[in-house]
Amino acid sequence: MTMIFGIPVQALLGQLLVGLINGSFYALLSLGLAVIFGLLRVINFAHGAQYMVGAFVALLGLKYLGIPYWVALVLSPLIVGAVSALVERTMLSRLYALDPLYGLLFTFGLALTLEGGFRWVFGASGQPYPVPASLNWGVNLGFMFLPVGRAWVIVASLVACLAVWALIEKTRLGATLRAATENPTLVQSFGINVPLLLTLTYALGAGLAALAGVLAAPVYQVSPLMGSNIIIVVFAVVVVGGMGSILGAILTGYMLGVAEGLTKVFYPEASNIVIFVIMAIVLILRPAGLFGKEG
Repeated sequence: MTMIFGIPVQALLGQLLVGLINGSFYALLSLGLAVIFGLLRVINFAHGAQYMVGAFVALLGLKYLGIPYWVALVLSPLIVGAVSALVERTMLSRLYALDPLYGLLFTFGLALTLEGGFRWVFGASGQPYPVPASLNWGVNLGFMFLPVGRAWVIVASLVACLAVWALIEKTRLGATLRAATENPTLVQSFGINVPLLLTLTYALGAGLAALAGVLAAPVYQVSPLMGSNIIIVVFAVVVVGGMGSILGAILTGYMLGVAEGLTKVFYPEASNIVIFVIMAIVLILRPAGLFGKEG
């Protein structure tokens, strides 16, 4: 059996795969947070709840309406994004002129309300989401067996992250969004509907969380607690990458997921805290984060 640093190569590569899968969810969720904070300056504590709701929309759609996984990948982000847009327009937008703490408290309360409501209806225990037949197989690589469903999560997350990055950083719409957050009065003077842009931005961030939820449904159990279990780690990822940095959120999500997976091999006792240790070190050396702007 091939060994690396005294560790069987199968175990090492297996945990590397687990790290990439976790990193895929970290990247996708932290990207949504970074989009909302970078363009709206709102710390969206409801992001974990939106991730959970996205998974439940897929589960309930399959159970009661027969909506397949591939349709849910599109439908769930649209539903969560539309509901989030309504919340932003009717409630959250009224807080933009106030201290950012009000927006944080509102989204925190929204997260507690959603989680409590789903726990009341569905209970705290998780419910399985069946793996689609098209993904329920694997490839023998010789040194390990690679489940196609897990590989799909990595590829789908990476494609979604790069597409959103390109949209915001490389298109005219993205430039308009960035300009609207920097100087909304000037942008509105050109006849651009700035409030609509902000609503669509919040809906995009929430939709990314819901997409992550659908991707997570066949991998983990669908539970009302799944959002609260991951959101603290995702906030740590955003801090390490740099608050509001789109590219930083993506790269840091994958890097910290891999770091967490490798720690489970070499020092399992530290795997639950390694991300927070890295966050503390980064904040000491570079308070703005790895990709954040100083000042």
